[in-house]
Amino acid sequence: MPMPWFLLSLALGRSPVVLSLERLEGLQDAARCSPGLSCHLWDGDVVCLPGSIVSAPGPVLVPTSLQTELVRRCYQETDCDLCVRVAVHLAVHGHWEKPEDEEKLGRAADPEPEEPRNASLQAQVVLSFQAYPTARCVLLEVQVPAALVQPGQSVGSVVFDCFEAALGTEVQIWSYTQPRYQKELNLTRQLPALPWLSVTADGDNVHLVLDVSEEQSFGLSLYWNQVQGPVKPWWHRNLTGPQTIPLNQTDIVPCLCVQVWPLEPDSVRTSICPFTEDPRAHRNLWRAARLQLLPPRGWRLDAPCSLHAQATLCWQAPGRGPCQPLVPPLPRENVTVNMALEFPLLKGHPNLCVQVSSWEKLQLQECLWADSLGPLKDDMLLVEARGPQDNRSFCALEPSGCTPLLSRASTRAARLGEQLLQDLHSGQCLQLWDDDLGALWACPMDKYIHQRWVLVWLACLLFAAALFLLFLLKKDHVKAAARGRAALLLYSADDAGFERLVGALASALCQVPLRVAVDLWSRRELSAQGPLAWFHAQRRRTVQEGGLVVLIFSPGAVALCREWLQDAGPAPGAHGPHDAFAASLSCVLPDFLQGRAPGRYVGAYFDGLLHADAVPALFRAVPVFPLPSQLPAFLGSLQGPRGPRLGERAEQVARALQPALDSCLRPPGTAGMGRGMGPEAGDRT
Repeated sequence: MPMPWFLLSLALGRSPVVLSLERLEGLQDAARCSPGLSCHLWDGDVVCLPGSIVSAPGPVLVPTSLQTELVRRCYQETDCDLCVRVAVHLAVHGHWEKPEDEEKLGRAADPEPEEPRNASLQAQVVLSFQAYPTARCVLLEVQVPAALVQPGQSVGSVVFDCFEAALGTEVQIWSYTQPRYQKELNLTRQLPALPWLSVTADGDNVHLVLDVSEEQSFGLSLYWNQVQGPVKPWWHRNLTGPQTIPLNQTDIVPCLCVQVWPLEPDSVRTSICPFTEDPRAHRNLWRAARLQLLPPRGWRLDAPCSLHAQATLCWQAPGRGPCQPLVPPLPRENVTVNMALEFPLLKGHPNLCVQVSSWEKLQLQECLWADSLGPLKDDMLLVEARGPQDNRSFCALEPSGCTPLLSRASTRAARLGEQLLQDLHSGQCLQLWDDDLGALWACPMDKYIHQRWVLVWLACLLFAAALFLLFLLKKDHVKAAARGRAALLLYSADDAGFERLVGALASALCQVPLRVAVDLWSRRELSAQGPLAWFHAQRRRTVQEGGLVVLIFSPGAVALCREWLQDAGPAPGAHGPHDAFAASLSCVLPDFLQGRAPGRYVGAYFDGLLHADAVPALFRAVPVFPLPSQLPAFLGSLQGPRGPRLGERAEQVARALQPALDSCLRPPGTAGMGRGMGPEAGDRT
């Protein structure tokens, strides 16, 4: 098909180097060889039959590499086609074994025997070319003189002119000899496409842009390029000049292709398929796919493009979770789109659905019989398995799996196993599928519906009992509220003086009244359970009772928090066996990092022992109170909004704290002997 040269120049670029393609005149193919070789091109194409690999009887010629070059084959001054020139490089393969091997190499018999090492070689080289929709095979005869025959050495090349191909197509080339002594060579090349056809995308807006001169007229076609079935044209226009054509985002699918050609006689049509690897196009393809029932037992998957998918039947029980695949006993089937397929069934059922999966991911599911046979039924699917000597076993398909009938499982099928078998043997069940290995039966459950009402009444009784239990728990909670709100104190045991200060705070809080838990009073439980288990139990109890966890910050506590926040964690063995604060950080930090701390935690620190800025920023998501300067607000947070007025209680707690706080503040030299209380700790905060 001739093509105007100005279009070919557009495809290959405006550079003089690109435009200087060699020009071939006429329609005849041709072959030429390297100096010293002789070659001949057979007339017409041959049949491509590579055959099996055979052993070389001696030195033979074999192709070693392929090279391609683009040239122009012109029929008139301005009508040219793009053509692919192929060069096959040859070498000598094998060694001489016997003089009579010359006969097997196809040489003409020499009346006078000569030394085989001085013999010439001859080979038949096949070139196979494929570029959709074209496929060709040509045969080249090559002869090498004896002087060039050196085993393992290259002898030159043979060049074929040429294979015609359209712009933008992918070409595949193979080369081998007849007979074939080695695996065939192959080469794939993508020819340039017309640069004036492009696709642009801006978000959901997709456009075809055709940049041509205002005088140029051309045809444009959009089509679905399906592997199975013929090409389906979708849109066609004859246009003139530059165009920008919008595409609907939902119409983009992987097989949507664009074909463009100049409106001239025998013009070359160029096609591109720009959406093959576009994830959006693949999503649109599955949205456009539809399952269709073809009575009586046929079905079809309709889609604009070919799909890699498998289909299987599944059983959808009403209101009981996902559809359960029937594999086995039924097989999975590869899906061919737009082609009628047959179900291996005897009868249809509304609960039978079709699942279509691609690469192990469920893409489509439809219950095709629901429209014709009505809504889903409360039927039980029985799976019959047949063994040797007419041995048969039955199980019922349930959400938990296939439950054997007459088993002791606590499922509906197991409880009704005997009745279901009687229904089956009395002909009350519908046979859906049957073969030598088993069968599928759908058994109605309508007559057992009264048992559902028994379960409903039982559920009502359980609900009433739960309400009564909730009332009792609420009553106990009210009693607990009268005793005071729960508070769990967590602190770092920096030294003995600080532990006495925390103990004084805990004792004073008990008089508020609050129900206080602190590790100072639970040494035996800590030793038996370990700090982490003890903290878990206390934290769960405190949160369930509506209490608060109090984080008491000190220089040592701040240092531990920073170690955890830097992903270092505490050094093994660095803390005592009763240090609940160090053990609790693995649970406390996630609550703060995930935003669960407000309403469950408050913070506190003692005036003179720690500055407010030393508290890590993460823990300021909850109120942090300095004590005793903000003791009323601290107690109000612990008591909650419904707590009594605490003015007098706050003064009592302050008086109880002051002696222990003064002992921690004096003398300064001895306060630093504990962990995290010296100048070093001060620097860290």
